[in-house]
Amino acid sequence: MNELQQQDEEMQPLLRSKTYDDSEMDITPMIDMTFLLLIFFLVASKMDPSAAISLPPARHGLPVVERGAVVITLALGENGSAIVYAANGLISDALIDGSDIEVQEDEIAAYVEQELAQSGAERKENVLIKAERGIKHREVARITRAATRPEGVAQLYVAVLEVMQ
Repeated sequence: MNELQQQDEEMQPLLRSKTYDDSEMDITPMIDMTFLLLIFFLVASKMDPSAAISLPPARHGLPVVERGAVVITLALGENGSAIVYAANGLISDALIDGSDIEVQEDEIAAYVEQELAQSGAERKENVLIKAERGIKHREVARITRAATRPEGVAQLYVAVLEVMQ
């Protein structure tokens, strides 16, 4: 039986060893380095939240008819806060006191509701907020929530005032 096993072993074909084609390149280390560099730059970079962003002008905006809208003007106050005027422009008689935020929001809602209720030649159903450049977004969002509180507001428009200095 020993001879039979030897004959069987001699009769078996020799298997070829795997050969690798040298024209292919292993890119696994390059991918690893890419991810390592990405992680490094994400961790090492500093985000500057106060960096100014210049937005491009709108190309496809529709005009807003001011006569058909309740206009609220926001002027730039200290630290990016908003000084609110219940009128089209910085009219001192239309200033809404900002010492108490909740009272100010209630006054804005009452002003918008009063203007929407007036029936005249041109019925008002939209709200237009004109804000000076530099006012913080949270202030504009707060005024927006107060202005859209009354029923009957069809559309809300926000515009940026260009103040010439």
